Amino acid sequence: MMFRTAELGQKISKSEFREKVPVLRQELLEAQRKVRELAKFPVIIVFAGVNGAGKGEIINLLNAWMDPRWLVTHAYDLPSDEETERPEFWRFWRDLPATGRIGLFLSSWYSRPVLDRVHNQIAEAEFNNLLEKILKFEKALTDDGTLILKFWMHLSKKEQKKRLKELEKDELTRWRVKEVDWDNWRLYEKFEEAAERVIMKTSTGKSPWCIVEGSDRNFRSLTVGTIIRDEINKHLEKFERVGKVGHEAPAEDKTVETTASDTITQLKSTTVLDVMDMTLALTKKDYNKALRAWQAKLNELQRNALKKKLSTIILFEGPDASGKGGAVRRLTAAIDARHYQVIPIAAPTEEERAHHYLWRFWRHIPRAGRITIFDRSWYGRVLVERVEKLATEDQWRRAYAEINDFEQMLTDSGIVLIKFWMHVTKEEQYKRFKLREETPHKQWKLTDEDWRNREKWDDYVTAVNDIVEHTSTRVAPWDLIEGNDKRHARVKVIKTVCDRMEVALKGMAPSSDE
Repeated sequence: MMFRTAELGQKISKSEFREKVPVLRQELLEAQRKVRELAKFPVIIVFAGVNGAGKGEIINLLNAWMDPRWLVTHAYDLPSDEETERPEFWRFWRDLPATGRIGLFLSSWYSRPVLDRVHNQIAEAEFNNLLEKILKFEKALTDDGTLILKFWMHLSKKEQKKRLKELEKDELTRWRVKEVDWDNWRLYEKFEEAAERVIMKTSTGKSPWCIVEGSDRNFRSLTVGTIIRDEINKHLEKFERVGKVGHEAPAEDKTVETTASDTITQLKSTTVLDVMDMTLALTKKDYNKALRAWQAKLNELQRNALKKKLSTIILFEGPDASGKGGAVRRLTAAIDARHYQVIPIAAPTEEERAHHYLWRFWRHIPRAGRITIFDRSWYGRVLVERVEKLATEDQWRRAYAEINDFEQMLTDSGIVLIKFWMHVTKEEQYKRFKLREETPHKQWKLTDEDWRNREKWDDYVTAVNDIVEHTSTRVAPWDLIEGNDKRHARVKVIKTVCDRMEVALKGMAPSSDE
């Protein structure tokens, strides 16, 4: 059993503890200062394990030993209404520490899988599926440079019983022991079995588990503090040695292997954009009739979605002047303003740059029944950041899998995800640029950067082809919109939204008041 080494009764005397703590505290503060000043990566410290093994005490101790102004502590209970209306990992992404900060997490993303498995609420297959999601979540963070430390605080069944009784005897700590703690103690063997599976499955090279014997307060405190100090210092050395820009994780080998997919892409002379029928158009009469009909349909569907708590995310990507803004305005004209929000995405703010690139999008996931529209989105990592070399090749290549995992989480939670690429030909874009240039009230839309981006048209086309190839999945397909004719594009967008929402609503169980 993997927990045997954490049941040896290891202790540290009070005198040895008093001798070592001042030095350790100073070294922890120094490591924390370096993390803050370097501001290249955040630190996440997860505490899990047996009730009574000292998880809460360790967190309190770290806040006393280190500078609490640069620590963020998060403990999780049952999700609130606001949290249950969003994907499960929304609350964890929301609470991630920024670069230069250290986050302490108690009862985190490991709690639900373990509890559900112990209480037979999920089968082994679903348990493994949840652990896979955790692995992908942590990998996205560590690939971006985050240091993740995970401590499993352990007590034998006998020691746990002893600890719970000690807490109950003391009037000052009696409140900490609840009936559920004893219920869990009675299921000790099942908890141990689930814990072994968690550690075996999710202890990786970049985010390993450290099993700590929790029976002696002095031993566990020095053990945890020493490991944190050493791992932070090792991580600092990597960044200081490589001297990376931003908060990208330093890699031992930056060589990117050429895959079969890359070779095929290089040989292609035709892309998905080349085969679009850009002559599609609507007359003004047909447009007005279709627009009114589909807007009315969308209004009806949105009211039904609100009743059934069906959320929708709609994102728009496309070249400059491709009609994204016009399509958004025709969509929102059909919806009650109280039930949607439009998120325009520009260059990240300083706060956003201090987090994983997906963090700012997780913050805007809609509540149940609402619609969120992104005018540009998380695809910037594999589009503009790729073409303009704002992301390294390693970063944008791994982003395809990260984006697919992100979108899978959204759709698994019941969100309807609709992705539009609004396309115009290079010739049509030029006409629209010239019109903006000549129209006083439209001149603000045209910038030097828009003209400069045209010079990289072919690079963007290649990037879009790769995006469709790697991220147009069954649960989140790309809808390519022929945008040379604005009327056709706007109607097709609204019709597509209606079709997707209608399918999702038909697949839902009737609401209680139906």
